[in-house]
Amino acid sequence: MRLILLGPPGAGKGTQAQRLVKKYGIVQLSTGDMLRAAVAARTPLGERARDIMARGELCPDAVVVAIVADRILQPDAKKGFILDGFPRTVPQAVALDRMLTEKGLKLDAVIELKVDSSVLQRRIASRVAEASARGETLRPDDNPEVLRKRIDAYREQTAPLVDYYRWQGILRTVDGMTPIPEVAKAIDAVLVPPAKKKPARKRAAPKPPAAKPKLARAGARKKAADVRPARAAAERKPARKAGGKSALHKKKSSRG
Repeated sequence: MRLILLGPPGAGKGTQAQRLVKKYGIVQLSTGDMLRAAVAARTPLGERARDIMARGELCPDAVVVAIVADRILQPDAKKGFILDGFPRTVPQAVALDRMLTEKGLKLDAVIELKVDSSVLQRRIASRVAEASARGETLRPDDNPEVLRKRIDAYREQTAPLVDYYRWQGILRTVDGMTPIPEVAKAIDAVLVPPAKKKPARKRAAPKPPAAKPKLARAGARKKAADVRPARAAAERKPARKAGGKSALHKKKSSRG
């Protein structure tokens, strides 16, 4: 199963991705993790990515897609994968589709976790306040202002992917505002393929009823009965010669 999860930061993509990994035995592929692994392994692509990142630049789509292409061929990805953080733009999605087609693969579904951005901002603000009250160390992204900027970037760059995958017919939208178990249940429901209906069996055309022998014989007898009186009348009628007189009239004339 090959999936993409779409949704703004804080929508719960990570939580649902981890559950799907356990449920279906697939792997979660993060572009950041893949880039770091390629750099650490000193692969040709990793060396190229290292030089680009060392200059403080973003890796071009071609490099990222090539790294994804290498990663999905690893043994642990044979059952499928969930892409995390990629694609982020429509051009990246187009490049991903081209690469999968070349390998004879395709995405099974793109799941959109639809959420209200304003609610997300209130959630993160509440979480930050609670964590601060407990004296916990905050993550860099546990900041309402940072979250707002990330949501704005999502709207501008990544949200168009919703229409792109909807046009392909593989987008599945789930309400991400419900509790986590409800979101999980909804995702499972859209991933189950609908049962195929069995084709209706064609009924054979009804055969014409066989002729009943008794009725056929009765009809033949009736036809014969109608013919006999006409034949008898014809036999009783005297024959006429060409002159119009009958043979009996000629006989009487010869006597007299």
